This record gives sequence, C-alpha cells and structure tokens, in this order.
Amino acid sequence: MTKYYVLGDQPLTLDIVAAIARNKRRVTVSDTVKKKLMATRSMIETHWMNDDAPLIYSFNTGVGVFKNTRVEMSDIAQFQENVIFAHATGVGPDLPEDVVRTVMLLRLNAFMGDYSGVSINVVDRIVAFLNLDLVPAIPAQGSVGASGDLAPLAHMTGALCGFEGAFMISNGVRQSAAKVIADSGLPANMAMLSKDASALINGSTVSLAIATLAVIDAQKLVKHGDISLSLSLEAMRCEKDAFIPEIHAARPHLGQQLVARNVTRLTNNSKRMTVQARTLVYPGEVDWTGNSSARVVVPRVQDSYSLRCAPQVHGPAREALKYASDIVERELNSATDNPLIVKVGSERRAVSGGHFHGQYIAQVMDLLSIGMTDLSSICERRVARLIDPVMSCGLARNLASGKPGLNTGYATVQCSLSALVMENRTLSAPGSTDSIPGKGNAEDHVSNSTWCARKAAMIVRNLEMVIAGEMLVAAQALSSVELLAHDYPLADGTQAALAAIRSVIPFRNEGDVWYANDMNAAMELVSNNQILLACEAAVGVVE
Repeated sequence: MTKYYVLGDQPLTLDIVAAIARNKRRVTVSDTVKKKLMATRSMIETHWMNDDAPLIYSFNTGVGVFKNTRVEMSDIAQFQENVIFAHATGVGPDLPEDVVRTVMLLRLNAFMGDYSGVSINVVDRIVAFLNLDLVPAIPAQGSVGASGDLAPLAHMTGALCGFEGAFMISNGVRQSAAKVIADSGLPANMAMLSKDASALINGSTVSLAIATLAVIDAQKLVKHGDISLSLSLEAMRCEKDAFIPEIHAARPHLGQQLVARNVTRLTNNSKRMTVQARTLVYPGEVDWTGNSSARVVVPRVQDSYSLRCAPQVHGPAREALKYASDIVERELNSATDNPLIVKVGSERRAVSGGHFHGQYIAQVMDLLSIGMTDLSSICERRVARLIDPVMSCGLARNLASGKPGLNTGYATVQCSLSALVMENRTLSAPGSTDSIPGKGNAEDHVSNSTWCARKAAMIVRNLEMVIAGEMLVAAQALSSVELLAHDYPLADGTQAALAAIRSVIPFRNEGDVWYANDMNAAMELVSNNQILLACEAAVGVVE
C-alpha cells in the first residue's frame, strides 16, 4: 500500500473508503485533476464573476426561494458565510469519527470530476483535515436528504472554515473548531469564493457516508452469518441435502446458490451431520424421555425452516446487499452539487439539476434494512432452537451447565438477541416513502435519505450482535457434547470456527457466568474477522 491514496486518478472503492476512514490512510489529489480544477475556477472568475453577468444559481444568486435574486460581487464573501450560518441547524448526537472522515472524503471526491467549480483552497483544506485527522463535530439529525444533507454539511463546513459556533472532536472532547485548527498549525480560516458554500453543502453526502460504512460492515457480516448457520447445523446434527448444488440448480438465484456453497464448504466433511451421529442420545433427550438407551434413528428427512431454508433467506439478503453496494459505489464517484458545470456543445455552462437528491440512497438503505433484519430474525430463531431440547434434538435445556436448577444457562442470551431483532423490525419500516415539503415548497419532495441510512446502520450493528450471539450459543452446544460425540468429528470449517471462539471464550461447563462479557467478546471476534479468517485458512474463501 502506498503512503498516500491519489484521488482523481481512479474511481473510489469501498475498500479504499474503509482504509481512509477507519485506518486513516492519507490522501492527496492528482496533479492532473488539480490543474483542471484551477483552470475551471479561472474561467469562472474571468467570465462569470461580475455584476453584469447573467444570473447563475448560487454563483451570483441567492439560494432556494431567492434563486432569482442577484448577489452583488461585493457581497459574495459574506454570502458564503451566511449560507453556512443559515444552514447550520443540525441537532442530536455527533456522528462517529469514521463517518465524519468518510463525509469529508466523499465530499472531496465529488469535486474530482471537475463539475463543481470549487476553489482549490477548499480542496486543499479537506485534504489537510483528513491527513491531520481533524474531525468536525457533525450533528446526526436535521437533514431531509433533498438539497443535499444541508444541515450536517454546514456544520462540517463551519469547522473547515473555523467559524465561531463550529466545533471539532479532539481527544474525545468537543472543542472550538478555531482552537483545534490553531493547535494543528493550519491557518485559522479558509476563505470561500463564489459557490464554494453550496458546493460543500449540496449533495446527500452524509447519507452516503453512513450508507457506505453500513454496506462495508454488512458485507463482512453476511459471511459470518453463513458461519454461524453452519455451527448451528452441526450442533443440531442437521441434514446436508438441503445445501447440495443439484437442488439449487432448480431455482438458480445467485445469492441462494452462494450461501449453499458456503455451507457445503464449511460442513463438507462433517461426521456430526449424519444419521450415525443421530444415534447418540444427547442430555436433553434423557431429561425429557428418561430413556438413555441406544436407539435406531432413521434419517430426519428434512429440518425446520430456519435450518433447511437458510439459503432461501440468507440469499435474498445477499442480493439486496449486492444491489445496495452497486448503487453506493456509483454514488461514491458522482458529482452531486448544484449547479454543475458541463460542456454543452463547445460551451461550458452552469446547469441546474437535482443530483443532490438522496432517493437512490434512501431506497437502497431501506432495502438493505429489510434484508439485514430478516437475516437477524432467522439467526435468532436458530438460537431459540439451540436452547430448547425438543427443537434442538436433545441438547441440554438452555444449554445450562453445573447444578441443575441453580444455573439458568443461555435462555437470557436468546432473550436479548430477540430484543435486537424486534428493534430491527421496527427500524426496517420504509423511510424513503416519507416526505415533508420544506422551504416554502421549493423542496416539495424530499428523500429522507439520512434517516434511512442511519437506521440501516443501526440494523447492521444489531445484526452483528445477533450473529455473534448465534456463534456463542452454538459453540456452547458443540462443546457441551464434545466428549459424547467425539467419534463424529466436526467438519474442518466449523471446527476452525469453534477453535477461534474457544481461543478467547472458554467453554462454560461450571454454571452461569456474566454472559454479557462473552457476548461482547464474541462480537469482537466477528468485528475483527478472527473467526472468518480461521475458517478461510481451513477451507478456502467464504464468499
């Protein structure tokens, strides 16, 4: 990896966004792009910036309902400041640091196509903020995702400029932006030229930033969802036939087939998912039947839906995520402010349009929310099966260990996971179909994209805990019968996953513990990819 990522030379990707936003990779701007931006700005200053020029929206006019009102050249500098002050109406908690870094990166990258007419000092300022890890305080609420994320982006811009009233997060503390900038060694203020203010706050970039990180996290989680599924299948000695390629060729959805391939790869050489392994009498069957004698077990024929139909549920979630990823990556490399400077015939013109409108992001975040909510739901249903001897095919009730009755086991873990699923179900209600007109009906249809992205990110975070919870409970189930079932080993993939879990979380065989610690440890294993990497080392790539 090179020290600096050069913006403008190639399209921005999800992986590069993650490296810059979360790993704090430094950035610079292509010399070629810089020259284009400066040439365009020179053209603007020469031909458009005089009081006799035709009205050009936001270059020499007011904004919104004042679109037909000329702003005189002597007032341009003050107008830039006023636009930011007027739109700095964000409320609520500040966005996380990685989201803010993504916002700055994406706003900067939106200028790389040379459509915005932005001044070069704006470009240089954002680059400096990213490389010095200066983090504006951006309130999460207050945008409708229509004329861009105006309110939150105004707070970002105020921090870039060092305006009074703007704040930054430094060492975890909200401080005056001007003070933090001064301490960094940068010039205290950033001068804005005509249209700079609207170039910085137009575009649903906060919505896109939150959506981008949600997609990045979801891409990792869906792979872990197939691993947690495979652990549950092993724990309940399920049938393999529901995952063979021949049956999925009859309904050839790509997501469904991908999930089935993952499960087959992870459980391929399992001896636990066999008729022979089902001759074993597990502790829960003894509790319920009083009969511990060996018995003949016939093939199960088919498992319940949360097990057998997993490809048909995980699969659509995968395809929803793929669609969302495609839209997001296209948005990453789009110019989204207004007006845009385009070449029409032989002439470059400032043309008003609606690229700032966030409906693409709003709709795909609603779709992602639905897919990830359903994935969390089916994972939780498997956890519910694991703690019930009747549904788990004989595992101990609640997977409790130690003295019976004195210890409760994992039922409360399932209860907490169900609470997250219920949150997800509420959060997955569509937001993209909602619209309240604003600004004297100048914005008579808004996207609500910021809220759609925010709630999708919440759902993805809840999903992470649900998947980690399934892994934790399935691991407890597998370890609880390890001695009894040692003649029927797990597959290489699931054994690797179990070993990765046990490297951090011990088998709880002496009664109840502070389960929240184990749940958080499991979530950390998912977050840092330790379980996924262990599986891939054992059986190859999990798709």
